[in-house]
Amino acid sequence: MRKYMVMCAGICLALTFTSCGKSSESAYRKAYDAAMNQGTATNTNYNNSGYNNTSSDDIPVVTPLTDQPVTDTRVTDNNDNVPVRTENLTVVSGSGLNSFSVVVGSFSVKANAEGLVQRLRSQGYGAQLAYNSGNGMYRVVATTHGDKSSAVASRNALRNTYPDAWLLYKGY
Repeated sequence: MRKYMVMCAGICLALTFTSCGKSSESAYRKAYDAAMNQGTATNTNYNNSGYNNTSSDDIPVVTPLTDQPVTDTRVTDNNDNVPVRTENLTVVSGSGLNSFSVVVGSFSVKANAEGLVQRLRSQGYGAQLAYNSGNGMYRVVATTHGDKSSAVASRNALRNTYPDAWLLYKGY
């Protein structure tokens, strides 16, 4: 008797789960049919590939603009987007700073900054040492330039050796 009851319960569960799939399939089918009926109600007929089969009267005519000349716009790099810091510095050693300078090192200890200045000078740079009294930092300037574009070019070349090189605008 017990086996019979377990078998009946199993059959009932199987029937319950299989009937759920049919109800959701029929719901999807009803939604699909409703969408297709709505499409035909608006005189939009789709063929098997999904493209609209409308008459040529319904398609707007687009005329290409071939009479106008094509212009080629080129953007020249004028280095306006290169960031520049402004600081008031006092030159400690060197001939003086121009408007734009390339800083390759910042040190709180003067002896460390002087060591980098000597290394740069031995490599052929006109390195200078400047002091920012506002934050107590010594700035090692590798090159100094009168215009921004040459300073950017110098900074880019120095970044091979000094990846943190940055531009300084003389603020005094």
